[in-house]
Amino acid sequence: MKLIYQKLFIPFILLQGLLFAHCQVPCGIYNDAARIVQLQEDFATIQKAMNKIKNLSLKKDATSMNQMTRWIMTKEDHASKIQEVVSDYFLTQRIKEKPKGPDYVLYVNQTTILHQILVAAMKCKQTVDPGKVKHGLKLIDSFINLYFDAHGKDHIQKLSGSN
Repeated sequence: MKLIYQKLFIPFILLQGLLFAHCQVPCGIYNDAARIVQLQEDFATIQKAMNKIKNLSLKKDATSMNQMTRWIMTKEDHASKIQEVVSDYFLTQRIKEKPKGPDYVLYVNQTTILHQILVAAMKCKQTVDPGKVKHGLKLIDSFINLYFDAHGKDHIQKLSGSN
């Protein structure tokens, strides 16, 4: 039994991050617009969770406390998803390092905005302030303007259903 444990379970645990992250092969299969829409949906879920937490915190019964805990976990989960997409997808795979030159300023601006999105997601974990969500969404809009051309922006609008 111990041998089975060592041969199956331990490798699974060690490879778990690789199994569930974007492939990083590189596979060449990217959908940047879909990732942006997902980030926007994650911030919207965080906003809903914040509202639920505020309302449920006014109640003292066990069911409300249970539901509040679940909304807190949901908020944390979606903030972590934002951080994962920004770090594992955009920063490590999509934004290519640029040497000093004409594209360097764009590179610095894109990476700076992505860092700020990471911080905004962290701030959403730490508080129930809806201003943190609004700030995160504004940062995503800024990134969209820096990263996407007109066709990409149109694709985002179609995916999000906001034609």
